[in-house]
Amino acid sequence: MHSDSMKQILAKAEVLIEALPYIQRFNRKIIVVKYGGSAMLDETLKQQVIEDVTLLKLVGFKPVIVHGGGKDISRWIEKAGMEPEFVNGLRKTDAPTMEIAEMVLNRLNKSLVAMVEKLGVAAAGISGKDGGLLHVEKKLADGEDIGFVGNITEVNPKILYDLLEKDFLPIVCPIGMDDNFETYNINADDAACAIAKAMDAEKLAFLTDIEGVYKDPEDPDSLISELTVSEARELISSGFIGGGMLPKLGNCIDAIEQGVSRVHILDGRIAHCLLLEIFTNRGIGTAILDDGQEKYFV
Repeated sequence: MHSDSMKQILAKAEVLIEALPYIQRFNRKIIVVKYGGSAMLDETLKQQVIEDVTLLKLVGFKPVIVHGGGKDISRWIEKAGMEPEFVNGLRKTDAPTMEIAEMVLNRLNKSLVAMVEKLGVAAAGISGKDGGLLHVEKKLADGEDIGFVGNITEVNPKILYDLLEKDFLPIVCPIGMDDNFETYNINADDAACAIAKAMDAEKLAFLTDIEGVYKDPEDPDSLISELTVSEARELISSGFIGGGMLPKLGNCIDAIEQGVSRVHILDGRIAHCLLLEIFTNRGIGTAILDDGQEKYFV
């Protein structure tokens, strides 16, 4: 055999061996993947994300996908001749907007189910309305009523446990109901975080449009591989963290304090970012962990 071919084969073997301890460590553990951003709009990236999660399932993990769809919702609202409106970063959701949002999210949900099924794994697409998964109350934006936007008050994960037990890969869209069974749109980050906490997930992974958390947002070389909760709080209080990362990092801290072992912030625009973060000795995003946990990278 040609030496170059042999080197390629050996390199593949080394990758598999490197992944082995992680496969052993997380076997039968629940991993919640929040899927959104640009990775949902690019068909190639979408296929790669689904392949990643399906592989996690096939090697013994218990993945749960929670997906967003904000950009698609905005596109369909414009198609309907309406103007997307945001208040303090939150979509103002009147009854017609809520109807479009639910339609779009359910359509996306079933397209992801089809992609998983095509890879030979059984998937089940549900919303937070199914089985009373996500119970909400009306969410206000600095005291302003923004319509049918929900704040999660309770998670009943029974339907997810049932699906996992029957060997399905659950795919959840962030729609919930209140005490009066009214339908509400929910921020997908919030939904993923709440589900991960309720299920005591081993990992929660956010696929985003940024590489991770930076010590200095102006310095691309300052990406932080690992952060303890205390270090994350210090970054927030220092004023370095802003924009959409601020609530995301807050969600990460909350999830860790509520029992999730590790939270990962990954760039969903990078091919197979989920596998690179979970199965390699040095991941590509930022991992947030409890103060008492041992860091992988020192």
